[in-house]
Amino acid sequence: MIGLIQRVMQASVIVAGQTVGSIDNGLLVLLGVEQDDDEIKSAELARKVCHYRVFADSDGKTNLNVSQAGGELLVVSQFTLCADTHKGLRPGFSKAAEPELAKQLYQQFCQQCEAFGLRVATGEFGADMQVGLVNDGPMTFWLQV
Repeated sequence: MIGLIQRVMQASVIVAGQTVGSIDNGLLVLLGVEQDDDEIKSAELARKVCHYRVFADSDGKTNLNVSQAGGELLVVSQFTLCADTHKGLRPGFSKAAEPELAKQLYQQFCQQCEAFGLRVATGEFGADMQVGLVNDGPMTFWLQV
């Protein structure tokens, strides 16, 4: 399971001209679910995302996690993170989970993050989404379990 996290000042997702999810200060999480992912990996990635220290403390050091910084999460499914880009000039998606499993683990990931006390906004699984963000830093990290 892959989480590409970006520290943001704001982020939103639009589907068919309507905003379906938005946050101010927090993390935009682009979530890729691979074939061999399961509930254990989902729980581990949720724990890692929610506790990853990428926000500044009063001394300007990145010692705070999203909750400690008073932030929120915007979680967007993105199967393209699972692409195999090693050969040729076109990505292959054979590592990506089938939609049914991916949706189940995406929803579970969001619930697990909420269980850590965070407000979690989402995109719309499987939809054509337009994601807008103001990356703060910029800070972007690839987390994989």
